[in-house]
Amino acid sequence: MEDTLYIIIFFIFGCVFGSFFAVIGERLPKGENFTTSSSHCNSCNHKLGFFDMIPVITYLLNKGKCKYCKAKIPVLLPIVELLTGLLSSVSYYSFGFSYDTLIALGVIAIFMIVLVSDLNYYIIPDEILIFFIFYFIIFQYLKGGINLMSTRVVTGVFLFLLMYFIMILGEKIFKKESLGGGDVKLMFIFGLVLEPILGVLSIFIASVIALIPSLYILLKNKDHMIPFGPFLIVSFAALYFSKITTLDFLRFLGF
Repeated sequence: MEDTLYIIIFFIFGCVFGSFFAVIGERLPKGENFTTSSSHCNSCNHKLGFFDMIPVITYLLNKGKCKYCKAKIPVLLPIVELLTGLLSSVSYYSFGFSYDTLIALGVIAIFMIVLVSDLNYYIIPDEILIFFIFYFIIFQYLKGGINLMSTRVVTGVFLFLLMYFIMILGEKIFKKESLGGGDVKLMFIFGLVLEPILGVLSIFIASVIALIPSLYILLKNKDHMIPFGPFLIVSFAALYFSKITTLDFLRFLGF
């Protein structure tokens, strides 16, 4: 009964924070202040009150439109709110009250912010990456001391260099930019959370997930940019929440 209550609490607060993460992902790439400026409609700039910002519920009640100007609200907003709530509940269910839960909540936060910013603006803001680098380093240290923290940092450097090599190779093959700098930096953060082999696996999974959408977009518009960050972050979160280990993966391969 107590666990059920905590799961509900994590879901509610997750939805609320999901709305905040969406605001960060929307405003930061545009250079807007997301801490001091009041919440407003992006179409009519009307200041939003408390009852205008109830996660998911307000969107459904207003049929996906602004209450004041009737402009359509991007469906990505309630998706981010709901997904953040669900994953927050999964975090508590999987890890209880622990440092792993705090790490999981960090994974969720960067997942949602990158999803919004990269899908809308093809940008992964450096401010977000820097913040979460320190966030994960601190909690890895609190979880396992200097040894675990050092191992994670080394893994981060390895994945960063690997992704940088893939970016350079892609530019030489396709004669144009194949990956954004944000995607490369994102891999350093992956290394602060995942084991090395799982970090490499996350790149492979992201590539597989991105294949069909990428082919469709390229056929529709050859010059259209394809944000890879959301695919990377989905594979990252999937590996983390599945709690798969390198040993599990090697056993799956038959080693």
